[in-house]
Amino acid sequence: MRVPLTLSVYIGRQYLSSIAVVMAVMGGLLFLVDIIELLRRASSHDATSFGMVIEMALLKLPDALQQIIIFAVLIGGILTLSRLTRSHELIVARSAGISVWQFLTPPVVLAFAIGVFIVVAFNPLASVMLSKYEQLEGKYLKGRASMLAVSSSGLWLRQIDETEDGHEAETIVHALRASQKDMMMYDVTIYKFDTGGAFEQRVDAETARLMEGHWLLDNVLITSPKDPAHRKEHYELSTNLTVSQIQNSFSSPETMSFWKLPGFIETLQAAGFSAIRHELHWHAILSLPLFLCAMVFVGAIFSLKPPRIGGTGVLLSTGVFVGFMIYFLSDIVRALGLSQTLPVFLAAWAPAFISLFVGVAVLLHLEDG
Repeated sequence: MRVPLTLSVYIGRQYLSSIAVVMAVMGGLLFLVDIIELLRRASSHDATSFGMVIEMALLKLPDALQQIIIFAVLIGGILTLSRLTRSHELIVARSAGISVWQFLTPPVVLAFAIGVFIVVAFNPLASVMLSKYEQLEGKYLKGRASMLAVSSSGLWLRQIDETEDGHEAETIVHALRASQKDMMMYDVTIYKFDTGGAFEQRVDAETARLMEGHWLLDNVLITSPKDPAHRKEHYELSTNLTVSQIQNSFSSPETMSFWKLPGFIETLQAAGFSAIRHELHWHAILSLPLFLCAMVFVGAIFSLKPPRIGGTGVLLSTGVFVGFMIYFLSDIVRALGLSQTLPVFLAAWAPAFISLFVGVAVLLHLEDG
């Protein structure tokens, strides 16, 4: 029997309203938690006002909503289907010859559409806002901005050196390519500025290796406005940077738009750095529509036949538990991908495919026995 359009629209509207309610509740809780955490961190920074804390929490909220959409689709589906089952609407529909696959079609289509919307439109907005949040966090809470930038022209590093009289001088390090494993940079140019921001010295080197407390440069040409250019075989330039600081300064993949990530991945690899974290994030975003569809089927397992004892409370508890288990297992699989134990594609897509196969298999068993 073909599902009437009116019934499909009705089920889809019920499903969408449940997702919206769950998103509003969970998003509100996360927003309050972020405000409390930011207030705690801002208590030791006099320059950070309450208004700045609210602004930072709002900038971080869209990214948080992306993280909880899977829970919202799962719990929203459980609430919708259990409510329709308790009101006997689905029972009547099934007695009229409508199968579980037919009345799950509107939620699946809606979940897929939500996933596509997040990938193509919401994610770019959330990444821009999160990038702005991290800039404000670095400025007002961490006391330092990002020291690293990677572009098609190579790698750019910014280090601040404290002079003996307590002032700060700036040094800019540029390299065409680098080796992340041993932090060796090639075709290096270093620009040194004095405490007043005036150009002081330029250092060109064939290679530069980051050692403890200094850069070790080879085949060096030193140029300055006051002295004639001269060459040195080896040259040491003091620095307070460490390998971990540099590696942690890469733009997090969450701050990169879905559309910009492929280009940034190519740039990162051309510069000599690993892009596995960014590749994994890109595939994870791409798999979101399929993951949300899988959550519809998983939610249907627990709501087509509500338990006699506990009712909605048991369903919600079960849904939250299952959601956390899926989230936990997804994190494990992605950690295996980051460690290169699993291929990136498999690590990103496996949680969605496994959830989909389990949900469909259990529903086939329940529906067809």
